[in-house]
Amino acid sequence: MDRILKSISFIFHPLIMPLLGVVFYFSKSPRFIPNEIIQAKIISLFILTVILPILIYFLLKTLGKVQSIYLKTTNERVFPLVLNCIIILIVLQRIITPNQILELYYFFVGILISTITCLMLAIIKFKASLHMISVSGLFMFFIALSIHFNININGTLALMSIITGAVATSRLHLKAHTYSELIVGVFIGAIPQLILINYWFN
Repeated sequence: MDRILKSISFIFHPLIMPLLGVVFYFSKSPRFIPNEIIQAKIISLFILTVILPILIYFLLKTLGKVQSIYLKTTNERVFPLVLNCIIILIVLQRIITPNQILELYYFFVGILISTITCLMLAIIKFKASLHMISVSGLFMFFIALSIHFNININGTLALMSIITGAVATSRLHLKAHTYSELIVGVFIGAIPQLILINYWFN
């Protein structure tokens, strides 16, 4: 059981959640988007949101700034979160712009807001769960897509419910977070996505 719960935390690491949201969007969106554009955006996002943060992590670990990829202390979180904000800003400026794919643009705006909020909490020594921020934000994005496009993804939403619960259980079992840190993480991840749905129709 210990190995399973550790695997859940690793498989559903916050780094991969934005990319999962983008892949899911392209798979479910009724809009016609050329495959070349889809592939280019997915590859660009993979490099920026997964590969680059991993390289930065190894650099920070070499410099002794972080101890593990889970960023267990608030001090370890500050610099990576600042860099992640910069990466998301680059994504919003260069890859997912509002005049191209509005839903994905506001998805990343929501991620940016959640990241900034998490950064501010880290500065005041509160360790909100990054896992819960990412999985709850993705869950809310899926719900928004189902409503916005009027598509039936009940199976996916049920699976996301299970994943969200499994991630929370994993973080508690590993003693990575308290209940309050998990709950705050859920709100930080979900509320920006919920609020930004209003801008999808502009």
